[in-house]
Amino acid sequence: MKLIQSRDNAFFKQLKRLAESGRERRKSGRTLLDGVHLVEAYEAVHAPVETLVVAESALAGGEIAAFVAGRELVMLADVLMRDLGLVDTPSGLLAVAAIPAAPGLPDSGADAVLLDGVQDPGNVGTLLRTAAAAGIRQVLLSPGCAAAWSPKVLRAGQGAHFILAIHEEADLAAFISGYRGVAAVTCLEQSTSLYEACWEGPLAWVFGAEGQGVRRELLDLAGLRIRIPMPGAVESLNVAAAAAVCLFEAVRRKLKA
Repeated sequence: MKLIQSRDNAFFKQLKRLAESGRERRKSGRTLLDGVHLVEAYEAVHAPVETLVVAESALAGGEIAAFVAGRELVMLADVLMRDLGLVDTPSGLLAVAAIPAAPGLPDSGADAVLLDGVQDPGNVGTLLRTAAAAGIRQVLLSPGCAAAWSPKVLRAGQGAHFILAIHEEADLAAFISGYRGVAAVTCLEQSTSLYEACWEGPLAWVFGAEGQGVRRELLDLAGLRIRIPMPGAVESLNVAAAAAVCLFEAVRRKLKA
């Protein structure tokens, strides 16, 4: 087992580039997974990760030590693991893993979640996790969204990436135009309460950027405009919270049907 203690080490520099650069991740086709849960979720669906990297102190005992027992490792000094800045609270275990191949064309006849310019990595990851929990199997991200395979989005997604078809840089307007169901957009203008709205068949839920909301072009294409009733003294919800309310109202209706 090799212990890396220097910031000048070539492997550490590679990890740093993968942690900080979307361009490097795209070029190499690799990303970083933080924590036992993400590594287990990845390996349950895909091949074993390429390299396991563990913080020096994590081998003293506990979940990580048990998980990596008998596996080939690279060990980082604790200070170097923190220096990667992968997430706010690194677990002590990370993995270099190949980014799964991009899926084929989106299914225009199946439920979908469409993200329009959602830039916050935590929100994107949470939205992916919520979509997967609600039984959605495809998510389309417009240009301008946080990179789906960045370490912070992966951490927030908690394994949802590996059971979803994720389409990045998607033309949302073109998808909605050819969609064989109803596109539903959350907004206040000329909208119907979520709990009074009627729909049948496949739904493509469109959730917009923090602050700006969904673009006018997509609002005009949507077949259903929905608002979430909020009797409290606030005007709006975080986009991930709004999505959870909508998606699980749709789940409730399916279970009741």
